Amino acid sequence: MKDDFLTRRMPAEWEHQSMVQLTWPHKDTDWASTYDDIVETMTEMAIAIAENQKLLVVSQIKRQTIAHLKKAMTEKQFCNTTIVACRTNDTWARDHGFITVFEYPHAVSPNDPSIAEQHIHKVKLLDFKFNGWGNKFEANFDNHINSRIYETGAVKGEYENHDDFILEGGSIESDGKGTIFTTANCLLAKNRNKHLTKEQIEEQLKKRLGATRIVWFNHGSLKGDDTDGHIDTLVRCAPNETLIYASHKKADKQNIKEISKLYHEIHKIRNTYGRPFKLVSLPFPEPITDNEGNQLPATYINYLVINKAVIVPIYGQPINDKEACDVLARIYPEREIIPIDARPIIKQHGSVHCLTMQYY
Repeated sequence: MKDDFLTRRMPAEWEHQSMVQLTWPHKDTDWASTYDDIVETMTEMAIAIAENQKLLVVSQIKRQTIAHLKKAMTEKQFCNTTIVACRTNDTWARDHGFITVFEYPHAVSPNDPSIAEQHIHKVKLLDFKFNGWGNKFEANFDNHINSRIYETGAVKGEYENHDDFILEGGSIESDGKGTIFTTANCLLAKNRNKHLTKEQIEEQLKKRLGATRIVWFNHGSLKGDDTDGHIDTLVRCAPNETLIYASHKKADKQNIKEISKLYHEIHKIRNTYGRPFKLVSLPFPEPITDNEGNQLPATYINYLVINKAVIVPIYGQPINDKEACDVLARIYPEREIIPIDARPIIKQHGSVHCLTMQYY
């Protein structure tokens, strides 16, 4: 198949990053009842990131966050950390953060092995509208975080306002070669861009992100997921034409039907050259419930790749936790595997990847 040459490209997560963003919790959010636990977990994440690369922390209470991180971090880690003051509704940087794309002065081949390192490009910071996952939650402050941090100079690139289109970072996954993976449950939900058809949404994604094709999954939304089925809880791209997915063989009874349908969809898709992807599964965690017995959307798929490490959510399940870490160690042999206890995070229906956004 002939290359679809690109002038704009959304990089893959494993490409070299300039920094990672965390949006820090405070007691005026849904974290109030578990505040100490989530701060401890996010501090572990902050240390893991800042040990390896630059970290951006957005905080409603800047002085308090500075004092806390200065005490918790080494000098190197704290020097790698920039803290910006900004009012926030919540902590989910993946969905309110900038989405980065590269823009090239001339068309490039997505299959050029040097595309990530050697081609001259501009960094574009795309600021999409965030409406609290379809107006389920307040997002009036979170929707303005990007413009605020851009004004401070904390992020580098050219700002692009895309406030006319609702898009969350967790709803899309890029292979870095022009293919964007997403889910119909989320992007076609009437509480997002209800005036647009599937074809029109696909056209917008191609235009704004520089994609040459969009791969849609129609199944797989996890029980307890309030994002309407974000792709980063279900299927992830990895190097060498690899897709990592949540295993249907170990799915619990609440998820088995949808995850099995997703498995069949994954096996039918092909890469840009018409060949099957290399498919690798991660285990399904044993069910985790909230205090009322409602199942939470726990998944190992919600890991974060950074420059020298992979931060993996674990759930106090030794066999499953080890299997997930071992699989990702084989996929990313040159990166350190850093497990983070995600049980405090899952109480608010998210995990490691949901709390973070990388910049390039």
